[in-house]
Amino acid sequence: MKNLLMGVIASFMILTGQNLMAVEEAEYTVLTQQDDFEIREYGPSIVAEVLVKGDFKAASNKAFRKLFKFISGDNTRQSKIAMTAPVSQTAESEKIAMTAPVGQQASADGWLVSFMMPASYTMETIPVPTDPEVNLRAIPAYRAVAIEYSGTWSEKNYQKHLERLRQWAEEEKLITRGEPVWARYNSPFTPWFMRRNEILIRIEDF
Repeated sequence: MKNLLMGVIASFMILTGQNLMAVEEAEYTVLTQQDDFEIREYGPSIVAEVLVKGDFKAASNKAFRKLFKFISGDNTRQSKIAMTAPVSQTAESEKIAMTAPVGQQASADGWLVSFMMPASYTMETIPVPTDPEVNLRAIPAYRAVAIEYSGTWSEKNYQKHLERLRQWAEEEKLITRGEPVWARYNSPFTPWFMRRNEILIRIEDF
């Protein structure tokens, strides 16, 4: 049986007729490029995130279901109606567009798995999750080192490229901070050799 993550993404693709590669992506400016490595500058953004316990693979599956439900309508948006008699207030569900990548990073209590929210939203206009485990967070602009690679979503593949990225950052005398973020852009049905995966680590300005 396919795992939960595959099933949820498959349902999304069938219901919407969308390819996950066609969704809105995080925008950034490449400041430096060398072989597989880049230094990028990202603008401010909003993410919906879930903190889950479990190993590298299981954490993603657990959190994805909650995040997918949130963008599919498991949220509330308070709509104020124009002044009439009487004054009323309603709550409604709103579907939020799928974006890329899906991010995952380690924390002291487990793994933080996140979806970037469409750029059209602000913290004031984005619907509020009904699931208390889904958290909305504004991320200020930042710079990061990044490596892009193809292949499987295994922890072994991730660790191999993370080691390369850390070594390059050290050689370039860049000061990194925070936990690495693992970013995935494709559905699990994409052949492993065509998948776009990235690892990012924030850096101090230089």
